Amino acid sequence: MKSLIRFFEENVEKYASNIYLWEKFQDKYEGTTYQETRRQVHEFGAGLMQLGIKKGDRVSLLADGRNSWVIGELGILYAGGVNVPLSIKLNAEEIRFRMTHSGSRMVITSSTQARKILDVIDRCPELEKVIFMDPREEYSEGQIHFNEVRKVGREWLENPANRKSFEEFTASITPSDFANICYTSGTTADPKGIILTHGNYVTNVYQSYSLMDIPQYYKTLLILPWDHSFAHTAGIYAFMGKGASIASVKVGKTPMETLRNIPICMKEIKPNLLMSVPALAKNFRKNIEKGIREKGKMTETLFNFALNMSYSYNKEGYNKGKGLQKLKKPLLRLFDKILFSKVREAFGGELDFFIGGGALLDIELQRFFYAIGVPMYQGYGLSEASPIISSNSAKRHKLGSSGFLVNNMELKICDDNGNELPAGQKGEIVIRGGNVMHGYWMNESATAETIRDGWLFTGDMGYMSEDGFLYVMGRFKSLLIADDGEKFSPEGIEEAISEQSKYIDQCMLYNNQKPYTVALLVPNQHALKLYLDDHNMSATTEEGKRAVLNLIENEVNEYRINGKYGHMFPHRWLPVALGVLNESFNEENGMMNSTMKIVRGKITERYSDLIEWLYTPMGKIAYNERNMEEVEKMKLG
Repeated sequence: MKSLIRFFEENVEKYASNIYLWEKFQDKYEGTTYQETRRQVHEFGAGLMQLGIKKGDRVSLLADGRNSWVIGELGILYAGGVNVPLSIKLNAEEIRFRMTHSGSRMVITSSTQARKILDVIDRCPELEKVIFMDPREEYSEGQIHFNEVRKVGREWLENPANRKSFEEFTASITPSDFANICYTSGTTADPKGIILTHGNYVTNVYQSYSLMDIPQYYKTLLILPWDHSFAHTAGIYAFMGKGASIASVKVGKTPMETLRNIPICMKEIKPNLLMSVPALAKNFRKNIEKGIREKGKMTETLFNFALNMSYSYNKEGYNKGKGLQKLKKPLLRLFDKILFSKVREAFGGELDFFIGGGALLDIELQRFFYAIGVPMYQGYGLSEASPIISSNSAKRHKLGSSGFLVNNMELKICDDNGNELPAGQKGEIVIRGGNVMHGYWMNESATAETIRDGWLFTGDMGYMSEDGFLYVMGRFKSLLIADDGEKFSPEGIEEAISEQSKYIDQCMLYNNQKPYTVALLVPNQHALKLYLDDHNMSATTEEGKRAVLNLIENEVNEYRINGKYGHMFPHRWLPVALGVLNESFNEENGMMNSTMKIVRGKITERYSDLIEWLYTPMGKIAYNERNMEEVEKMKLG
């Protein structure tokens, strides 16, 4: 195995004149070659060394994705440092904790994030210097511009003796040296710092190539947060290893403006591959369906007809177009020409597929993108595994699964006592390989609990099929537990309800050794208001409130026997009682983390009284007094 430095240098030698980085500086994208990227990395790395960074020192990086993000991380590694990548969604206090816990000596930041750093810098005793990516009117003591660091390094490297010592030093960095400390989202107690080595990343990049290839001409628009290990491995480094290129989204003045820039940037870059998470995929689908509706009823009807035909033709992926289904191919070709190809133009027109990670992808969402000609291949991984463990691909694809395992990694499914289970039986997913993290930063007890005899215990429940596909059921900590001790993962039901229903935005199921499951539901207030308006009702009246609650209850009932989706889930785990909430689960109230996953512990604690009440006879009735009160609080007119 090799260090990330050697990995980068080898690829620069192979692909020197290829474009590696795309950034939209003004009105159009400009490319930076591998060779030019290396020059800037050397300058920045040497500059950090001259500012005092030594081997093993930590440097935090808090910025939107851009060229300087990659140059910053690689520069830190060349200086022998460890990058501590931070999410731009964190608040100042969360950033302070991570910088202090990691013992970061410096931090690199952009103008949109700088305020958070400056607000807490007085309480970060080990922080010596702030490096700003964007120009400022004035720099206080301990502050410097990114390009000034490069200038310091450039001038130092002009001396041949210094250049020689720089090259000797970078060559001494080994695969076992730390590259990143990636902090978990902190859905329980204080977040843990995951130590990933140079070798972890390089190993996982080569492992990922066993699932799919990346041609040199491939481009991706990196829409995932760049601090995530998924964006690191599947984006920054996997593309680097093939001479391909990555582009950043043009940063807006606000997060909302940056989001609005994504479709514009997509059309300009014309990506061949996109990495996505369920929250982004859902937004893409909603925007597509909204655009189809705006074209009129006839177009919408034709689109839905074509979708349903494509669903039946594609089946589960591995059995696509088998038997009599092949007769549909000519008509589907026509639909692709007049409908689906037009939809794909929104992604630039050259998109081959998505890779989905971060959470379980709703199977209906996968069917949708598969139908329009850009398959969304579900993968599975976690940061502690650098992070890729498995994925579907064009070669091996089965909807509902998390795909085939990467090469050169062992996986077993274990029972509660650590015994290996045969194919088809559910248990904890446990892996071993060069992609397993070094451990948790300054947390020996958590490391010992997670890594045992070299095996990483993921905390995820799943099983292997006889034909080699991995199925992931969800986190053990989030399992529903019935009063007879049987366990079930709620994510599938929650995803389906919030995805399929236009009247329900969010859903969390709860059952902790109780006679039945209950649900906390956040309705889509806009859709409910339209429904009431169409039926000349008002939410201020008893009739209107009952109509709203009846509508929500009917949406859940679609998953029961004889319902539209009655075949999807075991009925014993469907919610019997419903708690309707006016307030959504979001990052501001702590009910959702920075990766857009609900924080079950906090939600359960916040609504403990309501959950308890849902287990009473009155609580089981959908139009109970508490639900009526919540509906009254909503902005439904």
